[in-house]
Amino acid sequence: MQVGYFTMPLHPPGSDPAVTMEADLMQMETLDRLGYREAWIGEHFTTVWENIPAPDQFIAAALSRTKNIIFGTGVTCMPNHDPFMIAHRIAQLDNLARGRFYWGVGSGGFPGDFKVYGFDPSTGAHRGMSRDSLELILKMWENPEPGLYENPFWKFSIPEPVPAIGLRFHMQPYQKPHPPIGVAGVSPKSDTLIFAGEMGWLPLSINLVPTEILKTHWEAVEEGAKKSGRTPNRSEWRIAKEVYIADTTEQARQEVLEGTIGRDFREYFIPLMAHMKSLSLFKGEREMPDEAVTPEYLIDNVWIVGSVDDVTEQLRQLYRDVGGFGVLLAMGHEWQPEDKWVSSMTRLSQEVMPRLSDLA
Repeated sequence: MQVGYFTMPLHPPGSDPAVTMEADLMQMETLDRLGYREAWIGEHFTTVWENIPAPDQFIAAALSRTKNIIFGTGVTCMPNHDPFMIAHRIAQLDNLARGRFYWGVGSGGFPGDFKVYGFDPSTGAHRGMSRDSLELILKMWENPEPGLYENPFWKFSIPEPVPAIGLRFHMQPYQKPHPPIGVAGVSPKSDTLIFAGEMGWLPLSINLVPTEILKTHWEAVEEGAKKSGRTPNRSEWRIAKEVYIADTTEQARQEVLEGTIGRDFREYFIPLMAHMKSLSLFKGEREMPDEAVTPEYLIDNVWIVGSVDDVTEQLRQLYRDVGGFGVLLAMGHEWQPEDKWVSSMTRLSQEVMPRLSDLA
């Protein structure tokens, strides 16, 4: 098992984006020094808490401040983008990264972002658009044929090339035929993870759900793989989790509930999921009342929190319960107080993960 990072990022309303982005970049530098394998950066347009609308720009800045860590968009929400434009931006970023890049893609899930571009998520049109857009981008990278490309959601032309003076569609990814593609899912038996399995892409399970739902995520990957005759590899499965380590489990629990993880769920994630009528995602038992979804419930049933020994055992149990996975993605929050968070991230990579080296 390897260790990585997934960050939205999360900053409360009123934060200065210039200050918070610098803090987030410093997190990337620290993770790189600690040997974290990868870091995925989220994309949202209409939520103040998740204040990065352009993860490709953030990644470009982070690449120049790090040496080894692989960056991924977490994810590029395809309904937010014209495929001609995003094909160029992602190919350019891949060339800047020279192999240190995964392209995470998705159909989106944030109500405000859907409204910006006129999508009604109840129709599923955003999923069809995303699939069509991805297929078109991959075709353009492989063979950018001149002509008109028209869809209910976009219209553009690739002009005829003029070879004598170098006029043509020219931007291709650095990695061939394209950077590794990751697809994130959160809902039970996620449609997007079925798609990941069908295409042979990297499956990512988002941090909000308990083990009972995580099990259905791999079932979705296997279902999709069966459609295309593929054999999915659990080592490619990424699972994101809130992870925090302190000297003792009692201390870790207190610092989580009183710190930024507890704050982010009390003030943002739990109210957001209630607003979206999606609190069921948190629940291990369907009959749980909504008011039972609290940080105290989550610390016992969803998050990984404790001493080095307890976190090691919790992760080993998670691995057993879901049948195995390849990369743990620790979730990003503001590192306040910084020394305790750096200590936690250090212990995860240098003490816990070596104890789990037998999990393969």
